[in-house]
Amino acid sequence: MKKLILWCVLLCSAQVCLALAPYVKGDKLPGADLPAQLAQLEKKLQAEGFTVIGRHTPKGLPGHASLVVTDPAMLEAIRTIGGSAVIASGIRVGVQSDGTVSYMNPDYWYRAYLRSQFKTAQPAVKSVQTRLAKALGEGIAFGGDVPEGDLQQYRYMFGMERFDSANSELSTHASFEDALKAVQDNLSGGVGATSRVYEVVNRPSQTAVFGVAMNDPGDGEGWWVNKVGADHMAGLPYELFIVGTKVYAPYARYRIALAWPALGMGQFMGIINAPETIRTTLTRVAGGTAQSN
Repeated sequence: MKKLILWCVLLCSAQVCLALAPYVKGDKLPGADLPAQLAQLEKKLQAEGFTVIGRHTPKGLPGHASLVVTDPAMLEAIRTIGGSAVIASGIRVGVQSDGTVSYMNPDYWYRAYLRSQFKTAQPAVKSVQTRLAKALGEGIAFGGDVPEGDLQQYRYMFGMERFDSANSELSTHASFEDALKAVQDNLSGGVGATSRVYEVVNRPSQTAVFGVAMNDPGDGEGWWVNKVGADHMAGLPYELFIVGTKVYAPYARYRIALAWPALGMGQFMGIINAPETIRTTLTRVAGGTAQSN
């Protein structure tokens, strides 16, 4: 009987160890205004070989920001995989005006975004993880726990969307260049009260990804992030990506759940309109025609 109890305890412990959280706490920054804190983070990350590609200060979330960087080896791994892997190009770091720093957990996000090709990129993922910890500190993981084996086909609950659900497709164009131009022009023009946070374009593979700020005071990210938890700043900005002639964005019942996996159903019901609102906004950016789901 004692052996059986011990075996059960060990099994449960193993399962807990295999669970991953989406974010890691970094070392707190000394008091300063948000732009100064972002500048500090940029220097720390650049010293570890990362390239800064965007800053995001979401409307409706005062005192909160995120910084997006890339890593050469990670970008090369993503190019090798090709296709939708381009969505994983941006590495996100969150900061709050009180100096709180957090960053995306590479092991978590790359398992979800690279899916069956995760092992191809694993050496680059480990390098990114090590250097983020060196640059920013390695505190506790937080944000909810998801078994690592579930991330490849993650969904919040039965019947909800996965990464590659059909409603992640927003528009189709005559060519990759047409798709790219449509997205670039629409973000530059502020269509749907949006703006560009970053972009990574790889013409040889006909892929691109954009970080999109959704700035509308009523329908933008500020209202729903405030409801689900603004401490998850390293979950922003939202991604829109191009593969060939098609433009995609992960549907929000997947993307929000992936970034806030500990949400209760009551919290989800409090933002029940967000998924279609986000899809409608990003479909306009993609140059498509919004259709009800």
